[in-house]
Amino acid sequence: MDWAKIETNGGSIIMSQENKWRSYSPAALEELEKVNNEYKLCLDEGKTERECIDATVERLEKKGYKSLEAVKEAKQPLKAGDKVYAVCMNKAIAIFHIGKQPLEAGMNILGAHIDSPRIDIKQNPLYENDEFAYLDTHYYGGIKKYQWVAIPLALHGVIAKKDGSVVKVNIGEKDDDPVFVITDLLVHLAAKQMEKKANEVIEGEKLDLLIGSRPIEKDETLDKEEKDIVKANVMRLLKEYYDMEEEDFASAELEIVPAGKARDCGIDRSMIMAYGQDDRVCGFTSLFAILDVEEVERTACCILVDKEEIGSVGATGMHSHFFENAVAELIALEGCESELKLRRTLANSRMLSSDVSAAYDPMFAECFEKRSSAFFGKGLVFNKFTGSRGKGGSNDANAEYLAKIRKMMDDSQVGYQYAELGKVDVGGGGTIAYIMATYGMEVIDSGVAVLSMHAPWEVTSKADVYEAYKGYKAFLLAE
Repeated sequence: MDWAKIETNGGSIIMSQENKWRSYSPAALEELEKVNNEYKLCLDEGKTERECIDATVERLEKKGYKSLEAVKEAKQPLKAGDKVYAVCMNKAIAIFHIGKQPLEAGMNILGAHIDSPRIDIKQNPLYENDEFAYLDTHYYGGIKKYQWVAIPLALHGVIAKKDGSVVKVNIGEKDDDPVFVITDLLVHLAAKQMEKKANEVIEGEKLDLLIGSRPIEKDETLDKEEKDIVKANVMRLLKEYYDMEEEDFASAELEIVPAGKARDCGIDRSMIMAYGQDDRVCGFTSLFAILDVEEVERTACCILVDKEEIGSVGATGMHSHFFENAVAELIALEGCESELKLRRTLANSRMLSSDVSAAYDPMFAECFEKRSSAFFGKGLVFNKFTGSRGKGGSNDANAEYLAKIRKMMDDSQVGYQYAELGKVDVGGGGTIAYIMATYGMEVIDSGVAVLSMHAPWEVTSKADVYEAYKGYKAFLLAE
């Protein structure tokens, strides 16, 4: 690995990798753009967990992957080279490329989450207030609420009906689609608002989505006592477009996300600006890596899970037994239904728990410790520990494993760096690493540096996206 000496403001000398843009050949730059173009396409296709799973399954099946359920039904024993996947409630997925070594020898696992901070629709959401129609909301994950007002928003999700049918919803992404908005107070009347703390400027109950303002046309068949004439018109349109009744909101899963496509950022097109890059930048590059490995010694695995932003809870979060159950099914298909073999498989596995890192931002330098920061353009980030303050919620990878990782990356000429989230006393954040570590496997946090993390629009470096893909592929191929 090529390291260069740099000098901090304090005058001390530290080691840092050279910016990867300076080392790319024309062929590497071509591959970099190919990876990033596919990544942007995936971001556009996957703005919700369900959409991410749909995009993932489509690509897996094109590469010859079969569903675990289909393999079980066919009673096909697994052999080296077989490719299978298991989906949990359309929000999480486990992908396996069977290696030459038995499962008991352990797997090389890439893990990331595909949920992102957003605003969700409540179960009884539609109401009218002074001839404006709104959807009542509840925010999901850690957001700065004031960032979500006065920007174009889209509505994504599903409506599950009592007859068992599920209707997909996607409004606000096509050029001719309407968009939605959460309104803000005009600056001329905002003297008191501007005096509030940032977390109070916009209250959670004021994040309701403005969905309509046109009253329903007069019709003799309508109830003459109908007071909510705008709400009635909204329901008329929902009935027309989605055959939806108001009671169907109770079993709907609708998410409010920023409207618009992933875009190149910067006059040099060196960056990507898009919604949901935490943590889909790690999720999709992990997917690309497992799709592109042809032959593996150890079974290669990629898990993309839900609910990380709210504690990895629920049936589709990492705390669920979904992944463990899927591995147990693989072991059964090897011809041995052994609890001990399952435990050995998990304990002998190695994992990169991939989640984003805070990129050093010179506009907010006071929040970072420069010697331990992740920088744009310097490759895949490894975090020996995450957590907050006194390493609370951290996995804290062992030194021997980190040495193995260093060798893997160096041997494959992958650009990488080491970092922590920010200054020790400023804050912190967690990942899924500590959960997987409970099996006794070797786990380390890794990921991509992101600017404006958890904002509606986040920014990454194309070079870091490319190096993450290379690093994940190298990890899957390691013996």
